[in-house]
Amino acid sequence: MPIDPYILLLLGAVGLAALLPARGTAADVSSGVSTAAIAFLFFLYGARLSTREALDGLRHWRLHVTVLACTFVAFPLLGLAARGLVPVILTHPLYQGLLFLTLVPSTVQSSIAFTSMARGNVPAAICAGSFSSLVGIIATPLLAAALLGGSGGGFSADSLLKIVLQLLVPFLAGQLLRRWIGGFVTRHKKGLGLVDRGSILLVVYTAFSQGMVQGIWHQVSPLRLGALLVVEAVILAVMLLLTWYGGKALGFGREDRITLQFAGSKKSLAAGLPMASVLFGAHASLAVLPLMLFHQMQLMVCAVIAKRRSHDPRAAGVSAPEPTAASRTAVGTGTRSG
Repeated sequence: MPIDPYILLLLGAVGLAALLPARGTAADVSSGVSTAAIAFLFFLYGARLSTREALDGLRHWRLHVTVLACTFVAFPLLGLAARGLVPVILTHPLYQGLLFLTLVPSTVQSSIAFTSMARGNVPAAICAGSFSSLVGIIATPLLAAALLGGSGGGFSADSLLKIVLQLLVPFLAGQLLRRWIGGFVTRHKKGLGLVDRGSILLVVYTAFSQGMVQGIWHQVSPLRLGALLVVEAVILAVMLLLTWYGGKALGFGREDRITLQFAGSKKSLAAGLPMASVLFGAHASLAVLPLMLFHQMQLMVCAVIAKRRSHDPRAAGVSAPEPTAASRTAVGTGTRSG
C-alpha cells in the first residue's frame, strides 16, 4: 500500500529538526512565523467552509450527532482506558500524546475521498467533517484541559484564550469575509493548498526543534514506539467496528453507515498539529508523534476498506450521490493531511 507523500515531507521536517534544530534567535523567529502560519491556516479554513451548505446539512442531524459522539466521546473514552498501559507499555509522555490524539476533530478531505470511493453519502461526509472541525476548535482544548490537566503542557485559562485568539478568531474572520474572498480562495485552491501544507510542515519543524533542544527524544525507545503502534491499531480497529455496526444498530442505511465509518473513525492531522503546538508548547513534539503515526495508519487501512466497499455486491446499482459544486470545492481545497 502506498505511503502518503505528505507523510514523507513531515518525516523530512522531523529529520531536519533533528539535524539542524532552531536555537536562540532562530527558534524565536521560527516560533513567531509558526504562530502566524497557524492563524492564517484557520483563516483559510473559515473562508472555505460554506455556511449555507453547513446549515443545509443540519437536516441530517442524526448522522452528524453520531459522528460527533464518536469523535469527541467514544474516542476519548478509549484514550482514557489506555491509561492502564502506563508505565508498563507506554511512557507517560507517549500516553499524553495518545490521549490528545483521541481529542482532535475528524478529517474532512480524506473522509470525503473514502466515502466517495466506497459509494457512500458524499454530501453528508462533507457536512460531518466540516461540523467536526468547527466543533473541535472549542471542544478539543476544553477536553484537553479537563482530561490532561496541567501535566499535558500547562493548560489554563491563558492557553484557552490563546486557542480562541489564534484559531477561533481567524476562523470566524474567514467566515465573515467569505462573501468577498470565497471566489479568490476557490480560484487559487492549488496555491493555497501549498500554503496549508507548508504551514503544517513549519509547525512540525518548530515543535520537534524544541524537543531536540530539550533532549526529550531520549525518553522514546524503538520498543515503546512499537507498543504505541499496536495500541493505536487496536483503537482504530475498535472505532471502525463501532461505527459500522453501531450505524446498523441505529438504523442508518448503507450510504450513511459508510459516511459514519470514515468520518467517525479518523483524526485530523491538519487540525491536530496546530492545536498541539498551541496547547503543549515546548512539549508538542512528543504530543504530535502519536497523531502522525495514527494518520498514516488510518489512511492505509481505510483505503483498503473503501476499495472493498466499492465492490460490495449489495451496492450493485447504487452509486454515490452526485457531488454538488460546493462538495467539489470542499474536496479540491482540502489539505492532503486531512
